[in-house]
Amino acid sequence: MYVACSTLCFARQPLERALRIIGELEFSKLDVAIHENGPHLKPSEVVADVGLAAQRIRIGPSLTPAAFSIEIEAASDEDYIHQLRAICRLARVSTVSVLTIPAAKTGSSVDTEVQRLSRLANLVDAEGMVLTVVTGIGTLTERPATALELCKRVRSLGLTLDPSAYINGPHQGGSIDELIPYVRHVHLRDTGRGPGKFQVRVGQGEIEYGRIITQLERSRYDRLLSVAIHDVAEAPFAMETEVRKLKFLLESLV
Repeated sequence: MYVACSTLCFARQPLERALRIIGELEFSKLDVAIHENGPHLKPSEVVADVGLAAQRIRIGPSLTPAAFSIEIEAASDEDYIHQLRAICRLARVSTVSVLTIPAAKTGSSVDTEVQRLSRLANLVDAEGMVLTVVTGIGTLTERPATALELCKRVRSLGLTLDPSAYINGPHQGGSIDELIPYVRHVHLRDTGRGPGKFQVRVGQGEIEYGRIITQLERSRYDRLLSVAIHDVAEAPFAMETEVRKLKFLLESLV
């Protein structure tokens, strides 16, 4: 397993500065957030110039992109596909193998989502990459049973496991063992239960890092563990300190 850092850990910094900080923290792998409403690289910018986007997310041979977290705002299904194809081209030139998107919102039709994800997973698979949906509060994957159903019904679809969704969300810490075989990527931060505790200082929450890593090892997981602490204005801690702490913790476990 390899420890990576999400660009969202330094979302209040310009992208170039965020990458420099991540490099200074001695990460070698980068999890790039490509969000249309995000602070850094946007899908529309990738569509406009894939080459320039590739240059922006590389700062040297010691820090390389390894995964993309994608949120596309599209006027139509065809526009969504057009933007996803451009991101696949970026992934190919950047040697990125895992693309993560959110599932449809909670309450959406599972059958309709299976149809949508099947089309997207086939496209990404044809490009030689893996498509995953992140386990997220407010989406169909906020409950393990539905996340499992999506993976079983959509060929080649994987999961980006964000265990915070199952501690702080409606699942409230129940078992996620059945999801482990479908995990292709992992987002980690520390999390408690209840309002305002989605993100807490490392060591003050309920995420069992050792147990999660042991479960992944049993399934022969050999991919990324991304530090994904969100850099938000209300965060009650120094971001670099918490990112470094979680990096060292994860490295000690793998």
